[in-house]
Amino acid sequence: MSYPYTLVTGTSSGFGEAIARKLAALGRSIIITGRREDRLESLANELRDSHQTKVKVLAFDVRNAQQVAMAARQLEEERMVVEALINNAGLALGVSGIADGELEDWDQMIDTNIKGLLYCTKYFLPLMPDGAQIVNIGSIAGKEVYPGGNVYCATKHAVDALNRAMRIDLLNRGIRVSQVAPGMAETEFSLVRFKGDQHKASAVYQGLEPLYANDIADAVIFILTRPPHVCINDMVIMASAQASATLVRRRSDA
Repeated sequence: MSYPYTLVTGTSSGFGEAIARKLAALGRSIIITGRREDRLESLANELRDSHQTKVKVLAFDVRNAQQVAMAARQLEEERMVVEALINNAGLALGVSGIADGELEDWDQMIDTNIKGLLYCTKYFLPLMPDGAQIVNIGSIAGKEVYPGGNVYCATKHAVDALNRAMRIDLLNRGIRVSQVAPGMAETEFSLVRFKGDQHKASAVYQGLEPLYANDIADAVIFILTRPPHVCINDMVIMASAQASATLVRRRSDA
């Protein structure tokens, strides 16, 4: 018997891990993916034990089209059906101006945030029935630009455009396509962006309460649990202390 699965990319931490946890709590069968297989296996074992749900682990890099294709082929051979795809894997690297940006950082952001989303969508779509769902995790950086954001903002603007284009292209199959665009959220995001500098990463959230991974996971669950006649095309979520990509209100005692 084939059970429908929800596939979440980038589940070894942050939004992806939180989404996987909430899906498991709902009793959904899930496929968790990422590069850090040890973290994925640990999470899978925990969720199987605590929620008695089906969890499959696929370790691959979304930047590698061959690895994504092989993962999709494996699911096809096992006759697995993907009822929802959560394109969550993504990252920001550096805050340099355009003249000083690192080419390696640019390539990694473009390869992960844009090409990774495209590869996963292309190769997993054949496993998705008509009426399935896709949720793309975007960013406020896909709605605005800000100093030092240049290439990261460009990649998230691409996600915003692809989200709308996918909604049109997949309309004939009844596949609902949605985007969640978070503002400032405290995950590993800033630590990755500042390449392990904990002091700089912590300063981003000093004096305010940002969003947390569970806030974004709640939004994804809301989208996935709407009745079939409802599609949430786009959802922008900000911390109460944040009014735009760069305008925030910090406590005076911070």
